[in-house]
Amino acid sequence: MAYYFDEPSRTFNEYLLVPGYSSAQCIPAEVSLKTPLVKFKRGEEPAISLNIPMVSAIMQAVSDDGMAIALATEGGLSFVYGSQTIEDQAAMVARVKDYKAGFVTSDANLSPEMTLADVVALKEEHGHSTMPVTADGSAHGKLVGVVTDRDYRLSRMSMDAKVADFMTPREKMIVAPADTSLKVANDIIWDNKLNSLPVVDDDDCLMYLVFRKDYDSHKSNPNEMLDAHKRYMVGAGINTRDYAERVPALVEAGADVLCIDSSEGYSDWQKFTIEWIREHYGDDVKVGAGNVVDAEGFRFLADAGADFIKVGIGGGSICITREQKGIGRGQATATIEVAKARDEYFEETGVYIPICSDGGIVYDHHLTLALAMGSDFVMLGRYFARFDESPTNKVNINGSYMKEYWGEGSARARNWQRYDLGGDKKGMSFEEGVDSYVPYAGSLKDNVDLTLSKVKSTMCNCGALTIPELQEKAKLTIVSSTSIVEGGAHDVVLKDKTPYVSSSIH
Repeated sequence: MAYYFDEPSRTFNEYLLVPGYSSAQCIPAEVSLKTPLVKFKRGEEPAISLNIPMVSAIMQAVSDDGMAIALATEGGLSFVYGSQTIEDQAAMVARVKDYKAGFVTSDANLSPEMTLADVVALKEEHGHSTMPVTADGSAHGKLVGVVTDRDYRLSRMSMDAKVADFMTPREKMIVAPADTSLKVANDIIWDNKLNSLPVVDDDDCLMYLVFRKDYDSHKSNPNEMLDAHKRYMVGAGINTRDYAERVPALVEAGADVLCIDSSEGYSDWQKFTIEWIREHYGDDVKVGAGNVVDAEGFRFLADAGADFIKVGIGGGSICITREQKGIGRGQATATIEVAKARDEYFEETGVYIPICSDGGIVYDHHLTLALAMGSDFVMLGRYFARFDESPTNKVNINGSYMKEYWGEGSARARNWQRYDLGGDKKGMSFEEGVDSYVPYAGSLKDNVDLTLSKVKSTMCNCGALTIPELQEKAKLTIVSSTSIVEGGAHDVVLKDKTPYVSSSIH
């Protein structure tokens, strides 16, 4: 006979936090959001901790090397998507590990034969006002000039004007040799009142650009996720089919942590994958698993050796697993139950296995609720897909800028390896995700800063200065549908006709 749960499964939107006592010392500036990423034993420190409780989803539309660098700068971590060739994924990971803070490989490059129209198009696409000109138009070709917004005037020039005719030529540029340190590069920038400095090799081929603004940015990011060699940290998604080939390539590329990307983690396939990694790498390679929605699923993956466990099935904004298969659970209920299982496992074994709430977050305050309910960190897809740093196109739809966003279970992603039930892949040809747009929201840094300021403020309202303290002190109440309406702007006519969505992250 089927098992029935007594209570309905609930979403984050059905809960509120009841304020607690806030002392004079409990202010946002004193809040620490540091949280464990991988398991550790009682009395020990985790091998990897996040400086902010946010990781980006293992998705084509979200997590490439550009997103990984941007999020690591803020203290979080990206999991580079695995629905691509092993070689391409390893190359993305390697680019993150090879990236030098302050040394930028240009993604908007010109050749002398290109036109002003090309300059405008590239600026629109990438947002850069400085574009190097190389002989062949490649990122590392022979440097022949540079174009900045001071080199042209749209109102006075033809869009057919050749780059060669209005660029600043190489002989008038100040450049630095390949062995220049970041400190020396910034000294050159300041001494010569430059906005950018090209770094070239012995053949005068472009290697990097150093920007004045990046110096200030580097100084203002104390939460950067850096490894022992001061390189940005990065994760990578794997599947349960080609792990014997993919894992070695990702480890060689420098991935700091792996995560099995699957819609349902309570399966032998994940156990086999973890066992293979332990057999070949021991505990040196960290690997998360999931997703699960109950205590049994958590215990299975904990016993299998997972370093962290993801929670959530069918709660993502582009996920239609529940609609297609009738499988899933309300994200709040799943998080609460798995967190309880995590705590019981810790008491029993002395091993703490962090959990990650994956999906179901619509508003900024849902992130705080997920943490209060027991999540150590959250995985976000749509949230990060809206930013400049996501790898998708920005498009103008009816006067509003949008970013493309599609699920790993959609026809566009063709990532059927996420749904491994064994046997012939042809049997898993139905979609479990959609192809969509999300409103463009600007830079990652600005949005993450705003979101985390809300999290810290709410934690102070609960009298908590750390995430574990929040989980200990949080008082949660279920809300009615009418109280949800009461919680927003209501019974007034807003002066601004734009719908009130400032607290929403969708």
